[in-house]
Amino acid sequence: MSSAADDVPIPQRLAAIRESWEANRQGVDVDALAATVSQLEAEMQDPTFWDDPAAAQKVSAEHARTAKRLERFRSLEADVADLEGLAELAAEDEGIMGELREQLVSMESRLVELEEERLFSGTYDGGDALVTVNAGAGGTDAQDWAEMVLRMQMRWAESRGFKVELLEASDGDEAGIKSATFRAAGENAYGLFGAEKGVHRLVRLSPFDSANRRQTSFAGVEVAPVIEDTGEVEINDDDLRVDTYRASGAGGQHVNKTDSAVRITHLPTNTVVQCQNERSQSANRITAMKMLASKLVERREREREEEIQKEKGGVQDVNFGSQIRSYVLHPYTMVKDHRTHFEVGDASRVLDGDLDGFVRAELLREAEQRAATEEV
Repeated sequence: MSSAADDVPIPQRLAAIRESWEANRQGVDVDALAATVSQLEAEMQDPTFWDDPAAAQKVSAEHARTAKRLERFRSLEADVADLEGLAELAAEDEGIMGELREQLVSMESRLVELEEERLFSGTYDGGDALVTVNAGAGGTDAQDWAEMVLRMQMRWAESRGFKVELLEASDGDEAGIKSATFRAAGENAYGLFGAEKGVHRLVRLSPFDSANRRQTSFAGVEVAPVIEDTGEVEINDDDLRVDTYRASGAGGQHVNKTDSAVRITHLPTNTVVQCQNERSQSANRITAMKMLASKLVERREREREEEIQKEKGGVQDVNFGSQIRSYVLHPYTMVKDHRTHFEVGDASRVLDGDLDGFVRAELLREAEQRAATEEV
């Protein structure tokens, strides 16, 4: 099956690749990346490196990420340099044309990844993400919609190659879910999922209304960076209310139902987390504490960003009450992002996890917004 890019003349694709490469290579300091890799390798060769396993794992993970990025950049640089020669050979030998087309597709995809990396500037952007979906206004329709949003977000994470782990899910009264949280583990997961924060609005004919009337439902998506070291944020035990319970609902629909579920409420901020995917109550509590630390760090970063925006005179919508995207299934089908105006007519494709276009448009918008703010 051919892609839209296949219809573009090869000279134009070559020119676009060269232009994209020149624009994106400016933001990569290859010497600094190589120096970081060498420094981390020196640390890993120290005989006492594994004396602190937690610290060693962090260094090892950073080394793997940095080395992968360096290799990816060098490989792309070499392929761009070879592209002109390959194109000349293909012009003389039809048998090489197929190889050229494959190389073009590969390079266009890798350049998109390189550009994405340039868009991530936050402290935690390169790490894992903790994603929570909550049903909003709309009763059973909203709870059903929240489950659809959860599925959409998880499928998108899997399509990006992230490891997905559902940590908790509270079933709805009749259908769907009231809330659910999953972890997306992989490079730049938090940076990517940041584009999905906010309220997602659905318009459709209600399957739960006997009159089949049109219904508007809402679901909120919250995203926090995964913080493995809970010491990164101070949490006073006196500020916590810990509840244990048996998860109710439909057996294995979402997660294993056991008597060991844990809910922790951080009283000063009214931040609530819960975990029920482990069979051990102590294991659930450990995971819940990490989830709480992650959400408190996200809150701290959000408040810091608000303060910066106020000082610079910027106006920024910083809460989860903002409607970022509408999914219309009746009387027509359309998914439109209200921040970027990016839209797709095939709603079913989007609901099945095809979010790359929306996320990319929002990341570019945020990058432009940051650049404009820095000039003020």
